[in-house]
Amino acid sequence: MKGGAGAAAGAGASPIRVVIVDDHQIFRTGLRAELGPELEVVGEAATVDEAIAAIPTLQPDVVLLDVHLPGGAGGGGAEVLRETAARPDMTRTQFLALSVSDAADDVVSVIRAGARGYLTKTSSGAEVTAAVLRVHGGDAVFSSRLAGFVLDAFGAGTGETAAADDELDRLSAREQEVMRMIARGYAYKEVAAELFLSVKTVETHVSNVLRKLQLSNRHELTAWALSRRLL
Repeated sequence: MKGGAGAAAGAGASPIRVVIVDDHQIFRTGLRAELGPELEVVGEAATVDEAIAAIPTLQPDVVLLDVHLPGGAGGGGAEVLRETAARPDMTRTQFLALSVSDAADDVVSVIRAGARGYLTKTSSGAEVTAAVLRVHGGDAVFSSRLAGFVLDAFGAGTGETAAADDELDRLSAREQEVMRMIARGYAYKEVAAELFLSVKTVETHVSNVLRKLQLSNRHELTAWALSRRLL
């Protein structure tokens, strides 16, 4: 693991702290140089083992994670996610996959493991910066053609659609509105502004939705909604 600061933050808000995980040093160096001043690169890792050691220590806001990495048990980026994302001290860290691969299996594997989005390496520095900002704010972000893979992977058949209708009947109309917005990646304050509610009321609705659907967090809610084609 190699540490270091990225571009200086702009005036005002503190920069978003980022760790870059990729096994090609030239790519890490180039990406670091292209990221916007809103981001601060606080560390790098080149292997599964380095990433698993570095991420909990550095506690970044967002991890830019390659899918194919050497080391570990051979699971690449998905293995890094499984070993770090579920840790109780990692709840505020989001993961954004950034890979040369646009294969459906690669996309689905890291999303199932907990990544909040997936970009290909054809993305520009400005596009990656914008994606990091969105993921940090609670959104899910995908390169345009990759979103279809996610929808297909969590696609629903007739039986699942019927089950979804029964489950939706447990929710009030307002809870369904809040559920869809949260599942799409909106932050609580954005939901509150859109629906003219207080943030506290939104939090209460989300708590009720998770309890009624027997889900643990917003990541499970997004997967639940995708699998039932509710988004």
